[in-house]
Amino acid sequence: MYVLPVNEYLLENFPGLRLTPPLFYNWPIGIRFEIGVGYNVNDAYLHSLYLDNAYKRAVTLFKSLHAEDDDIFVIADAVGIEGRRGYKSKLHIFSRYIREKAVLKKLQHIAVPYTCSDDYDDKTHRFFLRCKAGDIRYIPMLRAICNQDMGIKPSISRKIYFINIKKRTIFYLYDDRGCDILAAAAETIWDMYETYNSWILDYDRERINRLFEPLRGRKLDT
Repeated sequence: MYVLPVNEYLLENFPGLRLTPPLFYNWPIGIRFEIGVGYNVNDAYLHSLYLDNAYKRAVTLFKSLHAEDDDIFVIADAVGIEGRRGYKSKLHIFSRYIREKAVLKKLQHIAVPYTCSDDYDDKTHRFFLRCKAGDIRYIPMLRAICNQDMGIKPSISRKIYFINIKKRTIFYLYDDRGCDILAAAAETIWDMYETYNSWILDYDRERINRLFEPLRGRKLDT
């Protein structure tokens, strides 16, 4: 069965979006959550209070946005030599965190213009897998993303995006510091804005509040 390439999906539902960090600033509808709180250099060890709390926030946000049977794209981007190594290196990433090997047969690859700089003469190799959210061992995967700058294994340093196909949302945990959640419509993530309001990164809170203020007025009228 033909699977719509992820870039076609993005063009249709997030026109003009550059799927690259800083993702929150690349799209007008989104929330930036703080994941790790109160870090200091003594927290860089497994099961530190800082990391355990970061893990908990990341998993809580993911579960709030994705039901187990939701259809999603999981995307892993690679550039340069790493990208040209092809499926072997990507299969290693995906195989650790996908429950059934049969699902890995759906893994696809496209090359897109280098996502980090318009001047760099190379390609981003985008590996994407369409599956159910429940097909992913997302708890260890999110933990590995949080670990990337902590010197703790396992870790994932590549950019990983989760796109909820029906809800039209994008979940991007960039590391232990924060998580960007984008949506095609603000109404889709209103509940997350309300429920986890205290987790919003204060630096971007004013912008986020302005986004949801009209929606708040509509909710109060009903």
